[in-house]
Amino acid sequence: MTAATDRAPAPATEVVHVGRPRAKRRVGSYVFLTLAAIFWIAPVLWTLYTALRPVSDTDAHGYFSWPRMLTLENFINAWNQGDIIHYFLNSVYITVPAVLITLFLSTCVAYVVSRWSFKFNLVMLLIFTAGNLLPQQVFLAPLFKVYLAISLPDWLSDSGKLYDSLFGLVAINVSFQMGFCVFVLSNFMKTIPHEITEAALVDGASVWTQYWKLTLPLCRPALAAMATLLTTWIYNDFFWAVALISTGSKYPITTAILNLKGTYAVNNNLLAAGAMIIAIPTLAVYFALQRQFISGLTLGSTKA
Repeated sequence: MTAATDRAPAPATEVVHVGRPRAKRRVGSYVFLTLAAIFWIAPVLWTLYTALRPVSDTDAHGYFSWPRMLTLENFINAWNQGDIIHYFLNSVYITVPAVLITLFLSTCVAYVVSRWSFKFNLVMLLIFTAGNLLPQQVFLAPLFKVYLAISLPDWLSDSGKLYDSLFGLVAINVSFQMGFCVFVLSNFMKTIPHEITEAALVDGASVWTQYWKLTLPLCRPALAAMATLLTTWIYNDFFWAVALISTGSKYPITTAILNLKGTYAVNNNLLAAGAMIIAIPTLAVYFALQRQFISGLTLGSTKA
């Protein structure tokens, strides 16, 4: 017998199906995301469905019934009865300055924390982010006393105090949103190569030039994402407006929905229509900045 016939037969090679587990994980991800999207959008669709039904229809047949008719009457009544334009302008006077001031101050702090090395670098970042660890209700009592004690000129507050003024709402929103923005923006700025800053120093660029003309343009996706989130959070704020405003005409649009409630009865169809109207500006901002928002959330994950 030859040497070739003396050899033991080679074991059969086991075929490993690598693609099958990966395909299962992909299907599982799609199923999970589909269910999450359904659960997320279902309340919005139900609110819209309720807003399009007359209150007489729901009173007669219940909310879980097929509609006999659909109408825009609730939207028209909510617009007129809730004085939407007036309260929307109040929200604009609060949201736009608060977002711009928060982004400017946050980028300043984030630039110092991320691009400069000094002894208290990490401590400063922890101080700015520590405020997000506690619920806002914890600070209500001391803040209320502080707002009553601080005086403002008449052109900032017709009440003469920080309390019951739109400027007070701008200040409190800036204070509470800065921590998260500094945390996100500083981590994003750390992904920018230091060679760019070193080249700017060689060319004689000042600190302000490095920050304003070099760093900020590279942070445009992150700034767009933060602007979208800040606009949504500040525009939808309800807690601070109720706690720090006493004059009804100064309320933002989120509290204007209280005008749609009756004294002895509540028209839920009218409230649903008002809620849908109030949500339109935030949806418009998101769709306008959607591409920058998504790129701002994912761009940092691909950098070393």
